[in-house]
Formats: sequence, structure tokens, C-alpha cells
Amino acid sequence: MHPGGYSVTGFGAVITGAEGHRLTTGEKAFFREVKPFGFILFARNIDTPDQVRALCDELREAAGHEAVITIDQEGGRVQRLRAPAWREWPAPLDHVAAAGARAAEALHLRYRIIADELFALGIDSNCAPLVDVAGRDTHPFLRDRCYGETAGRVALFGRAVADGLMEGGVLPVVKHIPGHGRARADSHHELPRVTDPAEHLAEVDFAPFEALADLPMAMTAHVVYAALDARPATLSPVIIEVIRRSIGFDGLLMTDDIAMNALSGSLVERARAALAAGCDVVLHCNGTLAERQAVAAAAGEMRAAAQDRAERALSARRTPDPVDISALAAQLDALTGGRQHG
Repeated sequence: MHPGGYSVTGFGAVITGAEGHRLTTGEKAFFREVKPFGFILFARNIDTPDQVRALCDELREAAGHEAVITIDQEGGRVQRLRAPAWREWPAPLDHVAAAGARAAEALHLRYRIIADELFALGIDSNCAPLVDVAGRDTHPFLRDRCYGETAGRVALFGRAVADGLMEGGVLPVVKHIPGHGRARADSHHELPRVTDPAEHLAEVDFAPFEALADLPMAMTAHVVYAALDARPATLSPVIIEVIRRSIGFDGLLMTDDIAMNALSGSLVERARAALAAGCDVVLHCNGTLAERQAVAAAAGEMRAAAQDRAERALSARRTPDPVDISALAAQLDALTGGRQHG
């Protein structure tokens, strides 16, 4: 039994969020009961470094284990930690362009510095690398978050990002598996449908994920690949099978946020469908306490295979390699012509 009096067996099959800068009494009781695998932070949770550290401590204490705490700190439009307390970063594609032939080195440095900022706060995961391959029709919400337009370059740069994070004690979450680059719609608002042939998807979109299939965690795409299934990847047993067998990813598979408008049905229905399709854990980013409780109840406890993957992911966490961050920042500036900051 946990000291709080509830039974500790498997993790709850959810990654959930908090309302504000500190936990409410209701949230503490909820997390003690559910024991979520992890948490995700947003701008609403960020004030000062001391406050974020205190919140991370509260989250883990309430969960009753060393839960993963993740965040979206890509750079550009998608970064939750901002000036003046933290560095501002240009969009990833802009940094790739600025660094030219040395883009992989620059991205490695960039995400090693980001990892240092995260780890100092108690945040031990980042929702990156994003290895969606950009194309002519990639929706603007995604395009400058990408690293390039060829599978080989994207895989190379994705590995550099993942290595930089891991060396800094931060678990990467590769996204959006099996590939969001062909989508012409923003999945936050509507369901994208990709109609390209299966062989094109395998050759281009799926290839970077296959190259990074050894990473500990991945996030699904709320995208329909019509050549393979009529359901969005997150809810599709067919696509999850592609991810597991063809792509070869056997790490922890989380959904993208189930509250996004790309998915239909109630939050409870979405959570159940994602887990039934083969996802290991449901990511629920935004909702009232009652909604978060309903999703967690629907998700229940992790299945044995998911629990095993979760434990393997947690065991991949490491103590950061000692580095001189100011020296790394100077190297990055030299590589990008001073384009280190946005």
C-alpha cells in the first residue's frame, strides 16, 4: 500500500494536466487515486522557475511515483517556457536553414540546451523530435515545426534532437507517428485526410519513424490515411499495427491530445477507442477536473504490455552528462549566425 492508503499496482493509462500554478485539493486527491503514468505542462502552469519546480514536486508526490512530466518545448510558436526566465527559440525549420550543412550539429546543441532548462525544473520529457516530413501542402500550423522535406534529412535531424535531449536527462517523445506532413488541415480544429498511396507513405512519411523506432516514447497522429484505413491513426488498430510491425516501434505509444477537434465522440469514447486500437496511454491536455476524472476512469489501469513499455521508458531516464551550457550556446550562435534566439 502507498502511504496515502490506496493500492499501488500499475500506472493509470493517462497523461493528464493541472489547472494552474499549484495543485488544488481536488487534483491531489484525483492523482492519488489514479496514479497517472505522467503529466503534461502548459503555459497556464508556468510562472517562475521556483514555482515550476514546486509544481513538479507536487505532481509526483500526488501520483505516488516518479511520474514522467513532459512539455511541448519545440521552439517557435510551440514553446511553453519563454523569456525572461527562459530562452526564446526560433522555429526549428528556421534554425535548420540558418545552420545549413551543419544543421544536425546545431539541432543537437539546441536541444541539449533546452534539456538543461527542462531538467533544472524537474521536467524530464519533451514532446520532440517532430519528424513529420514537410511537403508542398503541409499545413502552416505544422510546416515550420518540421526539420526538412526528405525522409533522410528528417531522420538525421530527429536523431540529433533526441540525442541532445537524452544527454540532458530528458526523454524524447517522437511525433506524430506515423507522419503528419501530408496533412492539409490542422488537427486541432478538424480531421486531416491523406489520400496518397500506401507505398508513398511507407517510403517517405513512415521512414523517419522507422529510423527512430528505438526511442522510448512516441505520440500518434490524428490523421486518416485513406489507403490504409478510414479511421484516424490514433483510433485505428490497422495503423497501430503498422506502427508496431512495419515501422517497428515497440516503445510507449501515447495519443496526441484526445480533446482536439480532429476526433469525434465524447472524451470517454475517444479514450476507450484509442486504447482498444492499441495505444498504451491517453494524453488529455485540457479539461475540467470532472472531464479529467472521466477520461482517467475510462482509461483505467495500464495493460501488462503497456506497463512493461512504461517501465522501460522510465528506465531510459539518465543523469545528464556534465557540460558547459554557456559554451554550447556560443557554439550554437556560431553555427547559426546568431540565430540562437527567436
